[in-house]
Amino acid sequence: MGSTFGEMFRISTFGESHGGAVGVVIEGCPPRLELDLQKIQAELDRRKPGQSKITTPRKEDDYVEILSGLIENTTLGTPIAMMVRNKDQRPADYKDINNAFRPSHADATYQIKYGIQASSGGGRASARETIGRVAAGAIAKQLLKKVNCTNILAWVKRIHTIEAEIDPNHVSLEDVEANIVRCPNSEVAQQMIKHIEEINREGDSCGGVIECVVTNPPVGLGMPVFDKLEADLAKAVMSLPASKGFEVGSGFAGTFAKGSEHNDAFLPSEGDRFRTATNNSGGIQGGISNGEPIVIRVAFKPTATIRKEQSTVDSLGNPTVLKSKGRHDPCVLPRAVPMVEAMVAITLADHLLRQRGQCSLW
Repeated sequence: MGSTFGEMFRISTFGESHGGAVGVVIEGCPPRLELDLQKIQAELDRRKPGQSKITTPRKEDDYVEILSGLIENTTLGTPIAMMVRNKDQRPADYKDINNAFRPSHADATYQIKYGIQASSGGGRASARETIGRVAAGAIAKQLLKKVNCTNILAWVKRIHTIEAEIDPNHVSLEDVEANIVRCPNSEVAQQMIKHIEEINREGDSCGGVIECVVTNPPVGLGMPVFDKLEADLAKAVMSLPASKGFEVGSGFAGTFAKGSEHNDAFLPSEGDRFRTATNNSGGIQGGISNGEPIVIRVAFKPTATIRKEQSTVDSLGNPTVLKSKGRHDPCVLPRAVPMVEAMVAITLADHLLRQRGQCSLW
């Protein structure tokens, strides 16, 4: 169903933004994987609200409780259940949702589809649902690190009209976390922060682009035709709230090149890994990872809920005016960075286990 992702490494998230708790159940994680639980909490801390002046002021500790699947921090091979309790709830901020649909939000479509919806917050459409994804992604990251020394790192590349020039070969986690907007170009980061603050004072919001690079990915991940690696990566990150676009490798910019300019020439290689002189393919060819860094970009729209008055309709279709009072990010991108990393990690972990399950016996 719609709350489950993956085949071999499978996650199912649960909970609403203003319900009792949110969380995830992971199935398929191999046994005897020793986990660093502090790294799981650290990823959730990167995602949690109230962490800076450019994020929502909602205050949540987002402390993870691991309910099953581990003994002495080692996986048993059984389902891993993790939960985070909601504490800073303000349902009164959303009383107007019953009378007016928020433009570009999920209120109207959920009402049309189900005939009922969570009366406060965005329910399952809220970014709070991604807590389960980030917790599961932290485990997937540790699995990939142990098996293949794979590293996954994302950052903010563009905020609204301000874009940073970034060399993905020289970016570290410390660079990304050095400022509150999570852009490793420190000079441009300050411009981004100032711009978000200005837009927030206007009661408005903005979007942008997150770039993610996977270094030392396993070779051979992905299946022909419908289960191509880039197709599953696209589904993974496009399932995140506010995501509106996906690119891999050269992306849309590659459409301006000729084939002779875009093709990645092979270099002399040894073993089962072929190296290429360029990486316009973004580490994936024919839907299968080739060992080069996997490079993707994800576009996020401006936050739908804003403080400016907006024309809308009520549940009967009558015109009305809405001015939202809830606590929301003026720009989702800084907190979406760990979400993108998590979904990439979960996808790669799933394909890694699928690849191990179908390797040739000869």
